[in-house]
Amino acid sequence: MKRLILIVAVTALILPLAVGLTGCAKETKHYLIGISQFVEHPALDAVRNGFIDYLKEKGYVEGENVTYDINFAQADFGIAAQIAEKLVGENPDLILAIATPSAQTVVKVTTEIPILFSAITDPVGAGLVDSLSGGGKNVTGTSDLSPVDRQLELIKEVVPNVKKLGFIYNAGESNSLTSLKQIQEEGAKLGIEIVEATVTNSSEVLMAAESLVGKVDAIHIPTDNTVVSAFEAITKVCIDNKIPLFAADVDSVPRGAVAALAIDYYLLGKQTGRMAVEVLEGKNPGEMPTEMLEDLLLYVNLDSATKMAVTIPESVLKKADKTFEETGPAEGGE
Repeated sequence: MKRLILIVAVTALILPLAVGLTGCAKETKHYLIGISQFVEHPALDAVRNGFIDYLKEKGYVEGENVTYDINFAQADFGIAAQIAEKLVGENPDLILAIATPSAQTVVKVTTEIPILFSAITDPVGAGLVDSLSGGGKNVTGTSDLSPVDRQLELIKEVVPNVKKLGFIYNAGESNSLTSLKQIQEEGAKLGIEIVEATVTNSSEVLMAAESLVGKVDAIHIPTDNTVVSAFEAITKVCIDNKIPLFAADVDSVPRGAVAALAIDYYLLGKQTGRMAVEVLEGKNPGEMPTEMLEDLLLYVNLDSATKMAVTIPESVLKKADKTFEETGPAEGGE
């Protein structure tokens, strides 16, 4: 009888302890993050990679506690809309929309699932948020608004006699319309006329570039996803006709642009990743302001400059964060 009482007493002590330990063990949540990327090209790929890398640094490891459903629209607005419907149907914990068309389609489909956008030139003009200080909805993110004034100053420094500047863009991308307005306003201040060439898809980029031959002193390509996806076609036209080519993203410099003064899209992706961690931990995206990168990078392609018959001034080379030659990239700057 005493033995029975002892067993019951010990059991009574152990059982609550076991229950308590079980209650303290927090079950690991597995997150699903949907990604809609309008097109594949180095700048947007860098955003995606930076985003995923930052989350990994913070303990969100793919295959362990997070799954990414990555989708590419191939610069097709219809496919972007289908991707948005698909992702919302999966009810993920978060949706990352890379580039304006992808963000616009996702925002139209859900007002409940948290949405982060990235590589967006004008979030307010695109209808994604009501204000950069906080959308008040389920949406926020990062902008890649280009420093057009400083980009034009760079072009003038490299091509002092530039009077007519070619500008190739897709009029269906609202971010490009914003860039066009900016460059027209800033160009007027410097006495530079902007000569437009529009496209509706990437297959038209070569023809658009050819249409500017003999009409412009240089060409500047904005962060237009359709155009940048076919950047090599523009590079060929510029080399064949000795037209200096400039870009609004540094990732286009190793692809043939003479130079670019722009943000680092990988860092923009990491910044968006930081915002994602805050959302996954419970923060309301509607109360988070749109963020931008303030630090700019200057990349120069010496090989392209030679082939396009332009000399890069020493003043530009001294400021360069990275220079590219025929043998590959080399660190520069002072």
